[in-house]
Amino acid sequence: MNLAGKRALITGGGSGIGADLARGFAEAGAAVVIAGRRLDALEAVARKTGAHAVQADVTDEQSVSRLFMEAGPCDIVIANAGAAESAPFARTSLTQWHAMLGVNLTGTFLTFREGLKQMQGWGRLIAIASIAGLRGYPYVAPYVAAKHGVVGLTKAVALEVAQREITVNAICPGYVATEMTDRSVAHIRAKTGMNQAQALGALTKTSPQNRLIEPAEITSLALWLCSADARGMNGQALSLAGGEG
Repeated sequence: MNLAGKRALITGGGSGIGADLARGFAEAGAAVVIAGRRLDALEAVARKTGAHAVQADVTDEQSVSRLFMEAGPCDIVIANAGAAESAPFARTSLTQWHAMLGVNLTGTFLTFREGLKQMQGWGRLIAIASIAGLRGYPYVAPYVAAKHGVVGLTKAVALEVAQREITVNAICPGYVATEMTDRSVAHIRAKTGMNQAQALGALTKTSPQNRLIEPAEITSLALWLCSADARGMNGQALSLAGGEG
């Protein structure tokens, strides 16, 4: 895989999946720009990968516009920024609803829109969605709704650009071995009294492979979507969840 001469912008690049995407795309030769709210976390990843860090809030239209102005023309745009909260649906507040749609769905919309505006020739728009965008899960209704929206957005935009050298796809992983999953495990432990192994097992049991997805697996799939062999992949929601769904 050789992405020399390409520039890749990755939102949510300060940790987890985003940090590994920065590693993988930098190793493939791309000039990498990472964005997120926490500048200290971004700079730590930048020191390891050689990426350029830009502080930005994907839920804010002006912030996203400034991000692309500073990044310069990008060939590959990966909308990875996201967050998850859990609560019984009847006790889910409107604030929680707006928060989940804001970062997961509106953030992807703004990132894709600004990314597409500045693409002149070859380009790749990739959303890091979730297996929750393909099926339902209890206690995370706003998150599920947002990720379903990301999948729908991906399919719609893909049809608009199908006659160009641009593809739009979504990667839908199961639970990933990241800080976000660590927080989910801690939440389960606090609510149920389970120990670490039991709480982690409550998550991994949803996968037929009974394991977490590794960030590097997502990076490998994203890199493949940028290859010549994947030029026919457009408007797809690619499940990466060990057979779940």
